[in-house]
Amino acid sequence: MPTPTRPRLDVRLTDADLEAALRSDVRSGLTADPKWLPPKWFYDARGSELFEQITELPEYYPTRTEREILRRNASDIAAAARPRVLVELGSGSSEKTRLLLDAMTTDGTLESYVPQDVSVSALDGAVRALRTDYPGLDIHGLVSDFTDTLHHLPDGGGRMIAFLGGTVGNMVPAERAEFLTSVAAALAPGESLLLGAGLVVAPELMVPAYDDAAGVTAEFNRNVLRVIDDRLDADFDPDAFAHVALWDAENEWIEMRLEATRPMQVRVRDLDLTVDFAAGEQVRTEISAKFRLPVLRAELERAGLAVSRVWTDDDERFAVVLAVRAAV
Repeated sequence: MPTPTRPRLDVRLTDADLEAALRSDVRSGLTADPKWLPPKWFYDARGSELFEQITELPEYYPTRTEREILRRNASDIAAAARPRVLVELGSGSSEKTRLLLDAMTTDGTLESYVPQDVSVSALDGAVRALRTDYPGLDIHGLVSDFTDTLHHLPDGGGRMIAFLGGTVGNMVPAERAEFLTSVAAALAPGESLLLGAGLVVAPELMVPAYDDAAGVTAEFNRNVLRVIDDRLDADFDPDAFAHVALWDAENEWIEMRLEATRPMQVRVRDLDLTVDFAAGEQVRTEISAKFRLPVLRAELERAGLAVSRVWTDDDERFAVVLAVRAAV
């Protein structure tokens, strides 16, 4: 194994890039019919704190279920994939990934870890901690949009892309197909994707995970309006919007919305935009698709990724899937 270099942080997404993306998304979403906002704008410092609280709630099973799958099967995953380079999209603090890093460094094949995130501060802290705890690994943090990351993967072979947390479910089917096809195109034959995905279970279990009794998810949902207020000089009153979470049985996804509790007019000054809301009008802020394994397998295969192994919890609420880039 080569001598590791000091930890690196490659910034490919600037504050100006993020501001431009926010402005574009807010203008497009609030002038659409029906209105929508992308879930990535939940996550300022307060939003990230609220999401961490959500992962500890009794109703919110996905995070702890995926973590348990990784804890129980990390050695099997390492043995099945044997990556030389692990690239993680949307790594955040990389806490769950440490289960994989432990197994893969023990297995002896892993040489480098490339965590990707949009937050410079979060990624810088994670990279520094990882470098201390894994001195034998080359740690290369990448600040970028995760789709852009696919165009800048380290080369040299033996790569595995990890996309955990069920985030793939936040994409509508067309976006998901495009993303998976891009992943396959970025990988060489024999390289792999490790994908975390929520599975379809009873609605009475799924819906409370996005509408907890303590109201933490409701505050998280409304935080997107606070982000717009802070960053685009808007005058949303977040408390005038009710949190809505429902199961869409036709599309098999949880949908989160914000519902105006009264007629109102909102000014987004930085966009010179005025937005009218009728009482009861809703803004979609997130979908979280849940999957049936045969359907997920078919989506991966259409993208050029052959499912090699699947690990689930005992109740089959969540799956971690290893898919290999098929030969061209």
